[in-house]
Amino acid sequence: MTPMLKRILIVFGIGVVVLLVVGFINGAIGAAFLGRDAGFLPAPHVELAPPEVFKLGGLSVTNAMLSSWVTTVVLILFFVVGTRRKAMVPKGLQNVAEWAIESLYNFVESGVGQRYGRSFFPIIATIFLFVSFNAWLALIPIYQSLWVSPDGVNKVHLLRSAGTDLNMPLAIALVSAVFVEYWGLRVHKIGYLREFVRFGTLYRGLRRFSLPEIFSGLIDIFVGFLELISHFVRIVSFTFRLFGNMTAGEIVLLISAFLISFVFTLPFYGLELLVGFIQALIFAGLTLAFVMVAVASHGDEAH
Repeated sequence: MTPMLKRILIVFGIGVVVLLVVGFINGAIGAAFLGRDAGFLPAPHVELAPPEVFKLGGLSVTNAMLSSWVTTVVLILFFVVGTRRKAMVPKGLQNVAEWAIESLYNFVESGVGQRYGRSFFPIIATIFLFVSFNAWLALIPIYQSLWVSPDGVNKVHLLRSAGTDLNMPLAIALVSAVFVEYWGLRVHKIGYLREFVRFGTLYRGLRRFSLPEIFSGLIDIFVGFLELISHFVRIVSFTFRLFGNMTAGEIVLLISAFLISFVFTLPFYGLELLVGFIQALIFAGLTLAFVMVAVASHGDEAH
């Protein structure tokens, strides 16, 4: 280690310690020790329902909805700017954009092969990029620094992660569900519905007066009903998994910053970066897995 690098590390370490001490003194814990009424930041107040920040015509725009628009604009700008001046040897933002697209496409193709890779890629990539970028953008400190007063009295955050609004995870879950069912019907036509409506065995049993076949047919009907219910349960599972993890992460960041300000929250920011990536990967990965099952050949025994 060179002397210059060592001095830089020492200065950096001293700066971190100083900020940690100052954050402790100015936080709620330090305020309690020093007998002050409040810390540097106000006590966090969490509301599950996103507040309205302004009206656009007759549309009530919430801070979570505005955050989803910001995420969409950032994603569009990222790929437009990254591919504006394409070169044979990519560099800079083009290199990052191409790496992201290539990685996502390889992920999709490794699961479904070339036959469906190009068809499934747009939806799977969009889900992954939107969920991850929305989670990461919400970690920028400006998200917690911008306030508006829609009614002229109460102040609310201008931006809030769309994942913490139950409506947004539900919307993405519905897109995923429609995507899966669409491809199941497109590939298997009306035969896809036989996964849920299984009367064939019961009908054959009644024709032959075969008690074993009748009993097996009743079981088939029950299994088909469970299969139908499972498709609706996916929507609920997708919705509350993303909503719960994003909301819990935001609460952890608010509380940690309230207790000890500044650098104490940095490890939690790193954790939330990882959580955003994992949630996006799970959402996109499960959608890919479900659509793979939907388009797979089920065989006569499943019908």
